[in-house]
Amino acid sequence: MHPYLIIAINFLMSLSLLIVLHELGHFIPARIFKTRVEKFYLFFDIKYSLFKKQIGETLYGIGWLPLGGYVKISGMIDESMDKEQMAQEPKEWEFRSKPAWQRLIIMLGGVVVNVVVGFIIYIGLIAYDGTNEANGTDYKYGFGFPETLEKIGFEQGDQILLLDKDTIAYAPSFNHKLIFRDIKTVTVLRNGQPVEITIPEDIGNRLFEAGVSTSLEARFPFKIDSVQAGTIAAEIGLKKDYKIISVANYPVEFNTDYTYAINHKVTDSIPFELVYQDSNGTEFIKTVDFNGERKTLGIYKYSTDKNYAKVERKQYTFSESITAGISQGYWTMHDYIVQFKYVFTKKGASQLGGFGTIAKLYPDTFDWAGFWATTAFISFILAIMNILPIPALDGGHVMFLLYEIITGRKPGDKFLERAQIIGIVILLSLMLYANGNDLFKAIFG
Repeated sequence: MHPYLIIAINFLMSLSLLIVLHELGHFIPARIFKTRVEKFYLFFDIKYSLFKKQIGETLYGIGWLPLGGYVKISGMIDESMDKEQMAQEPKEWEFRSKPAWQRLIIMLGGVVVNVVVGFIIYIGLIAYDGTNEANGTDYKYGFGFPETLEKIGFEQGDQILLLDKDTIAYAPSFNHKLIFRDIKTVTVLRNGQPVEITIPEDIGNRLFEAGVSTSLEARFPFKIDSVQAGTIAAEIGLKKDYKIISVANYPVEFNTDYTYAINHKVTDSIPFELVYQDSNGTEFIKTVDFNGERKTLGIYKYSTDKNYAKVERKQYTFSESITAGISQGYWTMHDYIVQFKYVFTKKGASQLGGFGTIAKLYPDTFDWAGFWATTAFISFILAIMNILPIPALDGGHVMFLLYEIITGRKPGDKFLERAQIIGIVILLSLMLYANGNDLFKAIFG
């Protein structure tokens, strides 16, 4: 089966599950408070349904447009914009007839369910499969650091020991923590001696603007494992077991040296020298020019030292997995919320993605651990995005309900209708922009 098809299947299965659970979060408290639910739909049924069945007061169905789902609750100003119903006298079973605190619980239900589902999945994954553990000294050759971190005191080969005096359970997550956490100091092991480095307050912004990956790259001595067809590497004759000696006069001993040279020593559209050895030790010099295209030779690497890293799988008892899963869920939400400060930048806006970007988070094989980990992450994203105080989202309804509870004054129906329309326009604009970014990247790279 083609990887893209597997991604699509994973994406639709996960999205369908999360949408149904989210809408159940609204449906169940609505029924508890004796509020009529007219429709319960997976996906949107604009003029057409793939499936529908009336059960009691509620029409259950599946729409043809997979952009979400909804429950239509009687007496509520929502995306259906049912003005005819709202023009009639309120009925006791309608949403608008219920006390504000009940309406608040109904509107918060979907977000609460998404948060709980995320925690449950993380707890289950950790109980079943554990987590990776490897501190800085478990990496024999240390790590390769981008130029941004070199400028504040890191050196190639440093081994991460402490973040603000605390150990780091999995050292490759170091960059992620610098970008999303408030780290003040980092202690590294350098030439057998601990060295403390002070971290600037704006390091997250610096790393984000520099396009630094959230994963820190471990160093290892390497040779070429394979070459992609139709690439520069294939054109100049690189083959399996060849060894790269230097790139643009920058010595290459480890894989991270190669990455560093390509990113920081090679200038777009300016030819550079590549020095390499074949499998017999004969040295060659080739002139390479990326011609303004993506800076890559097209090689895959393998480590000549299989013991360069010692990564262990930590197993948990069920009670331990509850604590660990809640912690992972908390930090996942924390880091996702923090990333909003990067979204509202020129670079962040250009990277905003839609359904294509989300789909790429899923594995391209039937890897169920990967599937559930991504589902948990998306569940948290749905919760956070839905609680944003934008009319037409759950958060918009919550905002107006809190205003009503605090002031004792209910916003007028006309105001809520206009706010709903504005919210829908905002959401459609964001959706068009995000998916437009995906389309642009797919076409132009």
